[in-house]
Amino acid sequence: MLLEAQGFEVVGEAENGPEAVELARRSKPDLVLMDLSMGERESSGLEAIRTLARELPDVRTVVLTASEEERDLFEALQAGAQGFIRKNITSEQFTDLLRKAAEGEPALTPDLARRILQAFSRRGAAEAVDPDALTERENDVLKLMVEGVTTNRSLARRLDVSENTVKFHVRNILDKFHVHNRAEAVGHALRNKLVTPD
Repeated sequence: MLLEAQGFEVVGEAENGPEAVELARRSKPDLVLMDLSMGERESSGLEAIRTLARELPDVRTVVLTASEEERDLFEALQAGAQGFIRKNITSEQFTDLLRKAAEGEPALTPDLARRILQAFSRRGAAEAVDPDALTERENDVLKLMVEGVTTNRSLARRLDVSENTVKFHVRNILDKFHVHNRAEAVGHALRNKLVTPD
């Protein structure tokens, strides 16, 4: 009711992870709201997120959960979730985050975004990364994303280019990092010290 009242069209509901994947395959939704624990197996939601990220990369999956565990947050994002929303936020925050996810932005409250940045900044460079993997312009885009400039419009304005050009550079960054979304790209950049945040 809340989603439909805010202009979202609900095209299906699932009771477990495999059912959610099958529904998504058929209906190709823009967004999937997924709990981590669905049905009998606790890992059902995570497995579904991984499958969707692999098979339907254009479908954005957002976790909606009551979990307070930091581990669940990181596992969901690593599995390919576009965002992580706790059930204790206001309806206005909820719908705002969903709209951001639909536009390709990370759907994270400021508190969760801060936790992610802190966790990645604590980690050393765990893997070798070619510093020349990105072009100069892709590096400019990545640096702005790390600084919190994430919408195509804002990136285009800061770089004085078109939104289509921004989309092209972001897609190249995701492909080169082998990640699914902008949140993962930012985490990858910080973890491997490719960008030093201001």
